[in-house]
Amino acid sequence: LWPWLLASSGLSALVQLVTLPFFPDSPSYLLIQKGNEEACRKAIRKLWGEGDHQAEIDDIMKEKAAAMRSTKALRVLEVLKERSLRWQLYILMTLMTTLQLCGINAVEFEEYLIPYVSLGIGLCEWLSSILCSTLIDRFGRKVLLLGGYTLMCSVLALLTMTLSLQHQFFWMHYFSVILIFLFVIFYGIGP
Repeated sequence: LWPWLLASSGLSALVQLVTLPFFPDSPSYLLIQKGNEEACRKAIRKLWGEGDHQAEIDDIMKEKAAAMRSTKALRVLEVLKERSLRWQLYILMTLMTTLQLCGINAVEFEEYLIPYVSLGIGLCEWLSSILCSTLIDRFGRKVLLLGGYTLMCSVLALLTMTLSLQHQFFWMHYFSVILIFLFVIFYGIGP
């Protein structure tokens, strides 16, 4: 059963691989990035049918003009020296560091050793993506980050206790697996 289950994810990738060449490029990509207005018109006609789509092209041109006015490409050293970007850089570095050190890599590594745990982790990732997409509009990113990290720390503390007590109680192994699933859900909702 496992080879068929794992092969089923390849089916959607195969469908995407076969159908992707038949999709048109994004009109905004063609006009803004490539500067090819005729290819943009062709893509719009393919997506929306025949007709006058000058208003859409004008909107894309306004978007391009606004992007050109408001952004300036900076080199790495310029970003490091720019005082107005320093706090954003600190926040980004903190987030990336905590993502690497939170322990999710160990969970992802261990999941391949036990097939049913791998299935459970996949379901938890699916559940967390649904929960995150519904909760982020209501609570905001900052609350989800803080809540996710707090709950992950709590789960890791409980997991430490269950691992130290696993030889005394037979059911502690199952509780540890449940805590790993919760850790994955909180990781998906928060960080």
